[in-house]
Amino acid sequence: MAEAKDIEKLFETDGYLRPFEHEIRRRHGVLEDWLNKINQSEGGLDGFSTAYKHYGLHFQPDNSVIAREWAPGAIDVYLTGDFNNWHWESHPFKKLDFGKWELHLPPNEDGSPAIKHMSEVKIIIRNHSGQLLDRLSPWAKYVVQPPKSANQGVNYKQYVWEPPSYERYQRQHAGPPRPKSLRIYECHVGIASQEPRVGSYDEFADRIVPRIKRQGYNCIQVMAIMEHAYYASFGYQVTSFYAASSRYGNPEQLKRMIDVAHSHGLFVLLDVVHSHASKNVQDGLNQFDGTNSCFFHDGARGEHSLWDSRLFNYVEYEVLRFLLSNLRWWHDEYNFDGYRFDGVTSMLYHSRGIGEGFSGDYNEYFGLNVDTDALNYLGLANHLLHKIDSRIITIAEDVSGMPTLCRPVSEGGIGFDYRLGMAIPDKWIELLKEQSDDEWDMGNLVHTLTNRRWMENTVAYAESHDQALVGDKTIAFWLMDKEMYTHMSTLSDSSLIIDRGLAMHKMIRLITHALGGEAYLNFMGNEFGHPEWLDFPRVGNNDSYHYARRQWNLVDDDLLKYKYLNEFDRAMNETEERYGWLHSGPAWVSWKHEGDKIIAFERAGLVFVFNFHPQRSFTGYRVGTNWAGTYQAVLSSDDPLFGGHNRIDANCKHPSNPEGYAGRSNFIEVYTPSRTAVVYARVSD
Repeated sequence: MAEAKDIEKLFETDGYLRPFEHEIRRRHGVLEDWLNKINQSEGGLDGFSTAYKHYGLHFQPDNSVIAREWAPGAIDVYLTGDFNNWHWESHPFKKLDFGKWELHLPPNEDGSPAIKHMSEVKIIIRNHSGQLLDRLSPWAKYVVQPPKSANQGVNYKQYVWEPPSYERYQRQHAGPPRPKSLRIYECHVGIASQEPRVGSYDEFADRIVPRIKRQGYNCIQVMAIMEHAYYASFGYQVTSFYAASSRYGNPEQLKRMIDVAHSHGLFVLLDVVHSHASKNVQDGLNQFDGTNSCFFHDGARGEHSLWDSRLFNYVEYEVLRFLLSNLRWWHDEYNFDGYRFDGVTSMLYHSRGIGEGFSGDYNEYFGLNVDTDALNYLGLANHLLHKIDSRIITIAEDVSGMPTLCRPVSEGGIGFDYRLGMAIPDKWIELLKEQSDDEWDMGNLVHTLTNRRWMENTVAYAESHDQALVGDKTIAFWLMDKEMYTHMSTLSDSSLIIDRGLAMHKMIRLITHALGGEAYLNFMGNEFGHPEWLDFPRVGNNDSYHYARRQWNLVDDDLLKYKYLNEFDRAMNETEERYGWLHSGPAWVSWKHEGDKIIAFERAGLVFVFNFHPQRSFTGYRVGTNWAGTYQAVLSSDDPLFGGHNRIDANCKHPSNPEGYAGRSNFIEVYTPSRTAVVYARVSD
């Protein structure tokens, strides 16, 4: 763990942290105390984080079965199922210390296991009132909602997942190396289908993964994998933490999907929700042992009023075991390469409302309003994950800007590799919704794109799934709205709204990609300007899947203009792959001209020029650079391949002039048409 000299690196990186040194060291001391406690009582973090090998159902070599649960508030615990004709009390668990329960089931007389693959089972809890309550095991690997036609209600059923060896998917590909430049494709298996239905793991592997690879992404971030009873929750109301969602297929099919992604060189991240859990009692963790606590805090501290969900008790020993083992499970069992932690800000600041801002005053991050129990859990999680696999990437969904969140645990930080740049999409929506193009403030835009903590990596994105949900609009829809229904054909009359929309869509994404962070994220379909919004089947829309799908036919149709945005997205990623601006140092912004609406900057040896002006184009426009040489355009949003007007000559050479300009030692002169972005690279010294 961190020594004094390691923590000193934090203060060398950010001297403003020095007044909070005592709190930083205290927080780190708490984490060390937990690790020492785990080492003493468990023999180390490795055993503590593999509780899935102990709890739940486990088949032994002699075909006996051992079942174990943690239910500290239960009076009695039983196992029932089709194996005992659903006699609730015929198979009681033995009570052990510390709220643990254990049951041994001998094999049948013929030597076969009493419980078989795909047997249906349930846990029965006797509470303090003497009531018998049926529950799903928190360690269930496979739970399924009965089809409506079965007339068996809507509650999920737990099925034992113990397939014979010949039915188990055999991994064929190792995970790829950790990308230097992370280009993330945020996706959802269920809505990846073009048809109005739930998509499958196999369809995603065979149809969508090749698309992602072609677009130049090197990482997929998969949403809504942890089982969630309410489909419209987008996976953020988890009910079964160890079960891969059965809506899309079975566990072996998910393993295949990940393996196929690995065969294409794609890193695979899991959207993990440890910030809260569904209140659902019948399908989830809530009141598992018949009490209101167990995995959660009792009382108000255990309730998230805005999300109507339960909050974990991160100081409970067995809760830490459950959550840390859950992270390990998805890595060890399914071969996920990393995690995006949902709701980190909410974990740390329960008292703040959604969207409530942070001033940047460091007292906000080191005061009593921070949930240091949750902070300690996140530090333990990152310490564990980076210890078991140095390739693992962790991303925090954090809007607070908390210092040290993305510094190593060895330095006294929390250990995340990246945080989401959540202010960036908010800025784009603000500009598109509230201001005309000529009102855009170039300086303010640059500030938003570059306002991130030094030496703490940020994932930049122009929009994610949040902006696509019903009630909001994607960038494409903000730009073009109903015109997308009538003027996206290459054969239709020209439209100023569509021309502007295509141009601005490309510029917004490129400047976010190049200036906004050290990684980039795009949500599935937004790369080609997918129209409309996302809306899952629910009572309010007559259980329709019309908006819970992706219309790939739009981008595949050569007569529609969606192909232009798609091709630009691909070229943008390929240009980044070639020059690597995401893993280079931060950009140097040399020019922010309000009247001309021009932004120019250098990064990774490239010169980027953006002209956001709605009407004016400029010839012989001077752009500063510290790198002398001859430059040539390597990417232009105005290329006809991308639906542009071909105003940039890609063969034109731009020799640098050694006269200083805009604070740089050289300048080049370029033609910068209105609503165009161009990337220039040196072709000779």
